[in-house]
Amino acid sequence: REQSLFSQVPSLNDVPVHYLKPNSLVKFRCMVQDMFDPEFYMGVYETVDPNTNARVLHFGKYRDVAECGPQQEIDLNSSQTVTLERQTFYCVPVPGESAWVKEISFLTEPAYVSASQARVSPSTSYTPSRHKRSYEEDEDMDLHPSKQKEQHMGKSCCSGGDIHGCVEPKRLETEASAGHHVVSPNCSPPLDLNFPLPGEKGPACLVKVYENWESFKVNDVLEVFGVLSVDPVLSIVNSEERDSSTLDPMECMDTAEEQRVHSPPASLVPRIHVILAQKLQHINPLLPACLNEEESKTCEFVSNFMSELSPVRAELLGFLTHALLGDSLAAEYLILHLISTV
Repeated sequence: REQSLFSQVPSLNDVPVHYLKPNSLVKFRCMVQDMFDPEFYMGVYETVDPNTNARVLHFGKYRDVAECGPQQEIDLNSSQTVTLERQTFYCVPVPGESAWVKEISFLTEPAYVSASQARVSPSTSYTPSRHKRSYEEDEDMDLHPSKQKEQHMGKSCCSGGDIHGCVEPKRLETEASAGHHVVSPNCSPPLDLNFPLPGEKGPACLVKVYENWESFKVNDVLEVFGVLSVDPVLSIVNSEERDSSTLDPMECMDTAEEQRVHSPPASLVPRIHVILAQKLQHINPLLPACLNEEESKTCEFVSNFMSELSPVRAELLGFLTHALLGDSLAAEYLILHLISTV
């Protein structure tokens, strides 16, 4: 019953972020790539209405932005304010996860299918990949109207039906735009999600843990359940902090790149405020989650499987020995390498 309830929670591994509601319950199968410094937040804070002097007590757990009404202000000097601590992990999808594992995980959990069918109202956190023109580009158009006219003529040749005359300007325009994104000093470089393996796909998340974070370490494979936070205000606040830190170099010793990595836009790297986090012994969806000796005694599947391990291992060893031209020692080492973990 517990596993069936877990399967009802949508997963960030399979459902795009912009199809999930902010502040909803999600899960994420991931690996801890990095650990940031502890983060302090207002666990309890008080707001006051200047007009009526009415006070309201709020809780800041599982939130990135303090909740405050339009006619309310946060009383930072209130005696009710409680400062708490949480730990932030930078987590990425499990590196090297096979395609069949992703496919089985997607098909065996009904929440994935229902979430993928309910894609009717994407959230506002979705950011299109189309790049807008820079301010310098618009200014150049105003100073040199001939360039704007040439571009307009290049576009109008397509509407006239001349296919042959349209190909070359279109290709040149594509090459020019590609070159612009490479050399433009005003366009910020794309955010590097720092995946361990090249070609990896999937979202990276800032996972915020509120308790027992000492039990986790880098390279641990986790499945976390928590509250999804993609508030656009985070990007604005972080941008203002970076701008203010440039005024006083002694105020912040981190470089702009380090600040961008630690506080990426929420639309690209969402936040998960963890309610439950559990270490995964493996990511094989065809095996039970727990394979410990003590727990496996109560699992009929594991006990039956353990009795078949010896013949399966002997058959695998024979196959690998044959593939390695009769070198049984190399086959033994290869088996150990295949089952090893970091």
